[in-house]
Order: sequence, then structure tokens, then C-alpha cells
Amino acid sequence: MTTKKKQRATIFLNPAVYKHSRAQAIVEELTLTQLVEKALVCYLPKETIIKKVREI
Repeated sequence: MTTKKKQRATIFLNPAVYKHSRAQAIVEELTLTQLVEKALVCYLPKETIIKKVREI
């Protein structure tokens, strides 16, 4: 799912979550970006379908 073209995103994390995730990225020899992307890929469904609701 990863591609060379990336989209920048700003996220706000609880300081403890940030510290824990940063430490885990170091353990796995990943950047924080790679760790977050890996976590999101595992969490998200393979496909998301958004249906527009018609107003009557």
C-alpha cells in the first residue's frame, strides 16, 4: 500500500502515546512515519465504501 508519493498530515498525540510509539519505532528500526503507516494499514479495512444519502 505504500507508494513513493506521500501526503503530509499533522496529528496531535497524547505525549505518552507519542513517546511509546517513538520508542517502538526505534525498536523496529522504522521511522515514526513508517510505524504509523504500518499501524493504519493493519487497522483499516481493505476497502471503505462511502455512500451518499439522497435527500427526498
